[in-house]
Amino acid sequence: MTEATATTQEAHILALPDGVSGAVHDWSSDQTAFKKVPWGKAMMWIFLLSDTFIFSCFLLSYMTVRWSTTDTWPNTSQVFSLEIGGHPVPLLLIAIMTFILISSSGTMVMAVNYGYRKNKKATAVWLVLTAMFGASFVGMQAFEWSKLIAEGVRPWGNPFGAAQFGSSFFMITGFHGFHVSVGVIFLLIVTYKVLMGRYDDGGKKGFFTSRKGNYEIIETMGLYWHFVDLVWVFIFAFFYLW
Repeated sequence: MTEATATTQEAHILALPDGVSGAVHDWSSDQTAFKKVPWGKAMMWIFLLSDTFIFSCFLLSYMTVRWSTTDTWPNTSQVFSLEIGGHPVPLLLIAIMTFILISSSGTMVMAVNYGYRKNKKATAVWLVLTAMFGASFVGMQAFEWSKLIAEGVRPWGNPFGAAQFGSSFFMITGFHGFHVSVGVIFLLIVTYKVLMGRYDDGGKKGFFTSRKGNYEIIETMGLYWHFVDLVWVFIFAFFYLW
């Protein structure tokens, strides 16, 4: 580093404001906080942080209701059982749903891996597999909802015990299912754009294609999808196993 360059950098540092104003200036100018981090990925992290607070509030509310209710809480092993050969199998459907969603994290990792290599066909294949896993999960959740509704479970009551069970179930699983559904839609959109070469140099600009020559949107989608999978692990443990 030459003496002139060092002098210029020192003068720039001295020109920055101090205190809170300096911190605001630093973050807003992308100098330190998000150095070399794409804004899309940074904003996804911020969104996931806010979503973490929401899901945490839901689960904490569920725990509070579960501990404070004086009515008998339904036995989840019986409520969420399926009959196979005339015998009830506890949590069978939930176990399959959990296996599918966890497996989708593996396919998403493969999509990100091939995205780094800019392999369009392989990336698209793994994205489609991830979307299929997600759609299967949502379909099974819809079946679970219809089964419980047919058995009389409502947000304001149910025949199995405490009335709060229904509201907690539909609120928590519904909000998570909405996240998975949105993720599936976005995965399919990104898959289409990958196959059309929108993320390659010279591709057309448009929705989700503002940056050329890289597949960073695949990694950003991976962050979202892994978050959704992780949240389901907590829902599975707190709601179905407790």
